Amino acid sequence: MTAASKASPPTITWDSGTAYEFFVSLHVLLTPDHYGIRPSGAAGIRSRIPAVDRKFLEEIIHFLGMPLGWVLGLPAPKDAISVLWALRQIPPEKRLLTVMALDCWEDAEPRDTFLRIAERGAWDQADLAALEAALAAEKGGHKPDEKLLLQFLDWWARPKEAGERLLSALQAYYAAFFEEEEKRVGPVLQAGLAQAQELAGRMSLAELMVELSQGVHFEEVTAQELILVPAYWTTPLVILERVDATRQLFLFGARPATMSTLPGELVPEGLLRSLKALADPTRLTILYYISQEDVTPSQLARRLHLRAPTVTHHLNELRLAGLVNLTFRGQEKLYRARPEAIAAAYDRLQEFLHAPAGDAQN
Repeated sequence: MTAASKASPPTITWDSGTAYEFFVSLHVLLTPDHYGIRPSGAAGIRSRIPAVDRKFLEEIIHFLGMPLGWVLGLPAPKDAISVLWALRQIPPEKRLLTVMALDCWEDAEPRDTFLRIAERGAWDQADLAALEAALAAEKGGHKPDEKLLLQFLDWWARPKEAGERLLSALQAYYAAFFEEEEKRVGPVLQAGLAQAQELAGRMSLAELMVELSQGVHFEEVTAQELILVPAYWTTPLVILERVDATRQLFLFGARPATMSTLPGELVPEGLLRSLKALADPTRLTILYYISQEDVTPSQLARRLHLRAPTVTHHLNELRLAGLVNLTFRGQEKLYRARPEAIAAAYDRLQEFLHAPAGDAQN
């Protein structure tokens, strides 16, 4: 980071649209465990997608991810129809390449390997080894699932067929689920954008990011421009993603605590997550320790005599419930309890139990 970027905070700009949520919701439905979504509920929605399209999406989504940078470049209105229209304008053999936006990747090695595979129409063991190593390094040493990577490479080596299948699968997802879901989440995203802009008028950038992320403290933002985008399906988690050398996207949770991610759920998801998090004795013990001071996962593991992955799992549950502050300090993560969120969980329980019949519905 240059001296100039240290001295000058990034410029804040705003963007919004259900086109982001089109990909975000699909990613969450295909990887529900990471987002604390009820697996049976997610499976029920996935089952609406025709089997051949669902299988394709399951085979590519872990590496395609959420193409947020590509969505940013779409013209208004940024809705699901805009996504499908834009994809139709791209030649089939270039669709997957375009959506993945490989030019924006910081690491040249996996980017160049993917490009070589697409150009050759085939991959070999050297390509597989290079990608496994590069992707593991990006994930802190965790190797990617080899079966999923092999499936993705098989599609990547057939760019025209993969591009045709991508459009077909996304059209099927829109028809099976998102066409109606867009009507539910669209107004919430607009309200979340307006609320965030109001907060930005009276908070510093650091305070704003903590508020919008429900407790995540970012030590530094290196971009010259920070683009803030409301999201529904990832709440309370946030996504901070590089678009290019000067811009970063910050997707923040805009779903109210009174609403659930999955449509039609009676119990608000935020309330359910809070109660689930507080009902575990290990997590209550963790909350006790982090109510006193900032603590790292390794420090908690030593105090509790637990394996580090076990502690990380419990901290993730507390984070999904919005009950902890998380500070990134270099490679280190520091956790501290959010007493105001714990008190709010009790208030939400009271509101839910005393709500008139019908008012608790989404």
